[in-house]
Amino acid sequence: MRILVTGGAGFIGSNLVRRLLADGDSVAVIDDLSTGYRSNLDGLDIDFFEASILNEDALADAADGAESIIHLGALGSVPRSVKDPMASHQANATGTLMVCQAAQRHGAHLVAASSSSVYGSTPDLPRRENLPTRPMSPYAVTKLATESYLLAFGASYDLPTLPFRFFNVYGPRQAAGHVYAAVIPVFIDAALRGEPLPLNGDGLQSRDFTFVDTVTWVLADSAHRRVTSDRPVNLAIGANVTLRDLIAELEEMLGRELPIEQRPPRVGDVRASQSDPSLLRSLFPDVPEVAFRTGLGATLEWFTTLPQYAAEQR
Repeated sequence: MRILVTGGAGFIGSNLVRRLLADGDSVAVIDDLSTGYRSNLDGLDIDFFEASILNEDALADAADGAESIIHLGALGSVPRSVKDPMASHQANATGTLMVCQAAQRHGAHLVAASSSSVYGSTPDLPRRENLPTRPMSPYAVTKLATESYLLAFGASYDLPTLPFRFFNVYGPRQAAGHVYAAVIPVFIDAALRGEPLPLNGDGLQSRDFTFVDTVTWVLADSAHRRVTSDRPVNLAIGANVTLRDLIAELEEMLGRELPIEQRPPRVGDVRASQSDPSLLRSLFPDVPEVAFRTGLGATLEWFTTLPQYAAEQR
């Protein structure tokens, strides 16, 4: 297939591009490199468009000939959206509308990444797709807009769409070393540098950490089979891991105690998150589920191969 990946130079996108190429697909990527890295795609046989999805002409060029579009381009991070809600809105909400229009013009199947953050303060666990949404941050609102646009284009224009709610995806190529980095690369980075792990809150916040290989398998399969849904679909395996659990796993893998720097809770953070993956399994019966310890071990191993940590490990 000819598949366009928006945000393909990012963490999930660059892993997905590798899977699609291995499957024999022709791949185009559009990414403005505001959060992604061109080096993530070094050596790959793709058509790369360095541009924003808000650039209508560039998006049209990238989407030309695409049978499916997998829309991952976004400004991530709850704290980033609290600091600058308009930037998150433009990239995530308006950007998704632009991608929906491009998919409509080209007759492409459209898959997009929403987020578990849309559930917000809803107290029920595990999170089922029919629960009410209660966003706690501008980022969550933009992701609710993302999935809503896909469903609206499906209803209004008969566009084949599939919105996924991602839950704390982690794995190789997830960047550390910046202010909006996710918790797993932040903890691994600090641990390998011999620095205290920055822990926001009491560490009893729980997350449904989902290994990137599971996510990319589902995304690729959804494009190849043109899977659609008239409601958002949780993309996670139903894990419930606290940050204290994460720290304990890293300590066991590294064979040493890891010091902690206690910090205040972050504004907009959800206390607990866990997916009900029933709908996902009904649509993707063969979805590979990677145990948290296995995925974390693979992620830690990848980090130790990076040159910036080589001296620390000698």
